[in-house]
Amino acid sequence: MGFVKYEVQDAVGIITIDREKALNALNSEVLDDLNAAFDNVDLDTVRCLILTGAGDKSFVAGADIGEMSTLTKAEGEAFGKKGNDLFLKIESFPIPVIAAVNGFALGGGCEIAMSCDFRICSENAMFGQPEVGLGITPGFGGTQRLARLVGMGMAKQMIYTARNIKSDEALRIGLVNQVVSSEELLPTAKKIASTIAMQAPIAVRACKKAINDGYQTDINSGAAIEEKLFGSCFETEDQREGMGNFLKKKDDPTKVKHVAFQNK
Repeated sequence: MGFVKYEVQDAVGIITIDREKALNALNSEVLDDLNAAFDNVDLDTVRCLILTGAGDKSFVAGADIGEMSTLTKAEGEAFGKKGNDLFLKIESFPIPVIAAVNGFALGGGCEIAMSCDFRICSENAMFGQPEVGLGITPGFGGTQRLARLVGMGMAKQMIYTARNIKSDEALRIGLVNQVVSSEELLPTAKKIASTIAMQAPIAVRACKKAINDGYQTDINSGAAIEEKLFGSCFETEDQREGMGNFLKKKDDPTKVKHVAFQNK
């Protein structure tokens, strides 16, 4: 994984796209390295992931234009599938993935950030889908996820005009969850990830699956998905410990302590 670094701190994994001289642009090798990094995550010990880019100038500046400039129609479609397959893997990854967006998140950078569960960004972050200015469409899910996140009208305006937006507007339209200083970006993401990692891992995974799967269906089908995943949590050690701990302390709710949940 020459262009991707992976480290684990307690139960939180940090995946860093490390192609700083090219502003962390996504070429085929970077996509392969990212795919390998996600495949190598130990789901028995890691409960939440953070995805970020090396340096403070760019999260991911986009897909590598040098590589794309000579592609044929068939090669372009294959390159789009390569990115889409990876981003769908990230979106459906069993544990939560937080994007810590530092600087540019353009084209493929915006698309990979949107494939994460949610986004925390630095004040100098910049988002956009500038592909029409290059004579192409977004190819790694931008036409699909942006509309789902910010609404069809706003997504069409951003994509049709190739306009980039700053962090404050990204927050206003719901593209990101929180804006912090560059210095506080990783500490903030780590704090949120650690809080997630403290929760019952089986329940967190079930919640992610229920939200993702249910969002693509009508409310009745979504409720049925939730019912099954709700039921799947029962008879687990996490459920017994969590509820047992609560009941022991029910006479004094201020003394309810968090359970050190295990992957069971």
